[in-house]
Amino acid sequence: MPLLSVPVHNITTAETVARIGAFIAEGGPHQLCTVNPEFVMAARRDAEFMAVLRAADLCLPDGAGLLWASRVLGQPLRERVAGSDLVPLVAAEASRQGWGLFLLGAAEGVAGKAAATLQTANPGLRVTGVWAGSPHPAEEESIVARIRAAHPHILFVAYGAPAQDKWIARNRARLGVPVMMGVGGALDFVAGAAVRAPRWMQRAGLEWLHRLAREPWRWRRMLALPQFAVAVLRERLER
Repeated sequence: MPLLSVPVHNITTAETVARIGAFIAEGGPHQLCTVNPEFVMAARRDAEFMAVLRAADLCLPDGAGLLWASRVLGQPLRERVAGSDLVPLVAAEASRQGWGLFLLGAAEGVAGKAAATLQTANPGLRVTGVWAGSPHPAEEESIVARIRAAHPHILFVAYGAPAQDKWIARNRARLGVPVMMGVGGALDFVAGAAVRAPRWMQRAGLEWLHRLAREPWRWRRMLALPQFAVAVLRERLER
């Protein structure tokens, strides 16, 4: 379904894991994006980002605000599919299926710690590579070569949105990876470099408040939330 012109798939977490398996069986490349209200408002200002989201194979409803908006607009989404929840679930499935993971991005050392944590939780999990690097074009060729040499089935990219999603879109055809997904701060949570909101705050749709309290510098980005709400209500009135 389009939400303020941004595609969002009405899919559950379990269905997403199953779809990843189907993508791997099919061969690549496939891009997944974790859409939240900040994504929607950014895409409305950034034509390149909007094009990336529209070309993605799956746009996951990652954000309580999207569920609220879908109800207001009369097309309720079934479930929030949070990237931070999906990473450990996909890792668990990867250990069962023999898929290889590559973790790209985050601060120096974070991807390695995240990999170790995932492997401890999932004995036998194959992590074919970790690398921090950056989304800067000057590093693109060397990073692509590194990933191609590692032959992963799944690539998680933690450069923050929209840089991570644009990076994947630019390079998806030459990476040789069946499934690629931008995961934002998920590797920080897995590695213990950042603390996620308690479950009750997640269920109440208050994860944004917990993050703002811990990272007050994000307040400018959080302005997208009331802007998103206003845009949704305006669209509802115009129907």
